[in-house]
Amino acid sequence: MNAIAQYKLSAADVETVLALVRTGTLAAAGERLAVDASTVFRSIQRIEKGLGQRLFARSRSGYLPSELAQELASRGEQMEAQLEAARSAAQARPEQVAGAVRITTTDTVLHALVAPALQQLRTLHPLLSYELHAGNELASLTRRDADIAVRATQRPPPHLVGKHIGPIRVALFAGLKSDDTAAQASWIAPDDALPEHPSVLWRKKHFPKVAPAYRVNSILTVAELVAQGLGIGVLPLFLAQRRSDLRQLGDVLDEAQTELWLLTHTESRHLRRVHAVYSHLAQSLVLQ
Repeated sequence: MNAIAQYKLSAADVETVLALVRTGTLAAAGERLAVDASTVFRSIQRIEKGLGQRLFARSRSGYLPSELAQELASRGEQMEAQLEAARSAAQARPEQVAGAVRITTTDTVLHALVAPALQQLRTLHPLLSYELHAGNELASLTRRDADIAVRATQRPPPHLVGKHIGPIRVALFAGLKSDDTAAQASWIAPDDALPEHPSVLWRKKHFPKVAPAYRVNSILTVAELVAQGLGIGVLPLFLAQRRSDLRQLGDVLDEAQTELWLLTHTESRHLRRVHAVYSHLAQSLVLQ
């Protein structure tokens, strides 16, 4: 039997591969593992030598995982989930739910919907803690960096399970004290950050000659700049109607409507901590 066949992967090896698959860079993987980048580099070299094959392709954009690396990372995620479940079970009494729950969503949904719901949950499960990620991508849940996602999408990924919360209705808004109209106002929009956002597609269809005066990276920023009187923008009703510094221009834009989904991974939903938060959000998240 040769040396390669005799090589036995350790839990630490799998953890290292998982960290590099998730982050794509030595520095970020080292930060996750609490070691420096050179230690990660040497560990990957040792594992690849032991297995007799490359796990990552090096590129300018980072480390690209091979099929084997992705398989090892998947196994590592299962180990991680089982370990977290064991920790939660050890720390909690039968009537308690404890542990960290990682939630990914957009800043708009986080501030307007998720945060108020989590405030209500504190009294029910005071031993729960939360890691909140606000971003526009769904990749973090797909890679199991998060337990729950609350996302605006017409088609949720088929490998995730979830609940349809409802339609996200939108309209054009201006600042309360401004006299802006759609015909002559400056526009505020997330064209570069969210080029396929329904509000961007709607504006380009109905106002093809308009070039936004302010290009921002989130819908929440659109709302803040509109409220300050810098221009007009398309906003979800669940966000705008909670504020007193915005006024609606015209009817609801049916063409720009999308759907809000509460999503989780099939392997995560049975964990007590994830189930507790998911169930609460499923009951608490309500759109106007």
